[in-house]
Parts: sequence; structure tokens; C-alpha cells
Amino acid sequence: MFTEVMPLLQKRRLLLSISPADGERIRVTLIPQKVTETEDNAITTPLAITGTAEELDRELPAQLAEFVATHIQLQSTLATAKAEMEAAAKAAREEARKKAKPATPAPQSTTAKPTTEPTASEPPSLFSTQQQTETNTEAAATAEREPGTSRVKN
Repeated sequence: MFTEVMPLLQKRRLLLSISPADGERIRVTLIPQKVTETEDNAITTPLAITGTAEELDRELPAQLAEFVATHIQLQSTLATAKAEMEAAAKAAREEARKKAKPATPAPQSTTAKPTTEPTASEPPSLFSTQQQTETNTEAAATAEREPGTSRVKN
């Protein structure tokens, strides 16, 4: 019986309770204890078996071996799930940090660009480009209306 519980006993404390049930029957309860308070409550699910002394002698070792195997598998599954959730949370935090960082501005070119901005003597205007276009359009219309201008139409 103790050989079957040894793999689980190496990982955590176990409480073993043996009490009379009814008549010739005996109740055996095995309760795994938490190693830390943060462990899932599923880890402490007890095993309770009731039977006669002869039935328990015959079947208890196999029941304990199955319980221990299932319990160790549950621990492994919980540990894997926890590790995966922590990795996903870390990746999400890093992704959020990347999105929160301001984009670095592109380096400005040092070559001179032709400008249509007003000269330094004139105050800048929001409509400077539009005014130049309108002035050019008006000049062209005037030239078409006045006789004797040498404007060639395309």
C-alpha cells in the first residue's frame, strides 16, 4: 500500500484516515495537502474507499496506484496550463508595450527642396498655394480677353 503512494508522497504531504463505517466495513480516506496556498483546490481532492478488510487488502493497492497516477497527471496538466497562460500573458504585455511606444520619426533629408512658401518678408499664409493658383488662373483669363497679347493656346 505505501509503495503505491510513494511517488505522490515525495511531492506533498498526505493525510491517511482509517475509520469504521458500518458493521464489518472500513472507510479509508487519503487526502493530499497543498504545498503552497496558491495551488489549485483540485490538487487536494481526496480518495475515499469503503469496504471489508478483505476487499481493502485485495483492491486498495490498485486504487491507490490509479489515484496517484491521476493526481500526478493532474499536477502536470495544471503546471503546463499555468506555464502556457503565463507565456501568453507575457507575450501580450510585450505586444502592448510595442504598440504603446511612439513611432520614431523618419530622418529628415538634408537636400534642399524647391519651396512655394512665401518669402521671409511676407507672413506665412494658410492659403498661399491656393492664392498663387488663383492668381495664375486670373492672369491667363485676362490674357485671353485682351487683344494684342501673344499668348498661344494649346
